[in-house]
Amino acid sequence: MGFNTLDIAGQIADMKNVDYKNTLAIAVLIELLIDKGLFTRQDFARKAAEMEGSCLAEIALARRMKKLETPE
Repeated sequence: MGFNTLDIAGQIADMKNVDYKNTLAIAVLIELLIDKGLFTRQDFARKAAEMEGSCLAEIALARRMKKLETPE
């Protein structure tokens, strides 16, 4: 295993650690907001599904637009 490979493996490990910490921070914030009664778990789940559907719709639209722009 070369130095470059070890460097890349280290960078990936660092990214995983940062991703875990960010995910934990988001989970803590959500729990605090629910505990304070600002929204419910159902509100959160509903909004997450709405936003995910919206993102998927945007991806599909972008793909359709790209197909229209690309001559065959």
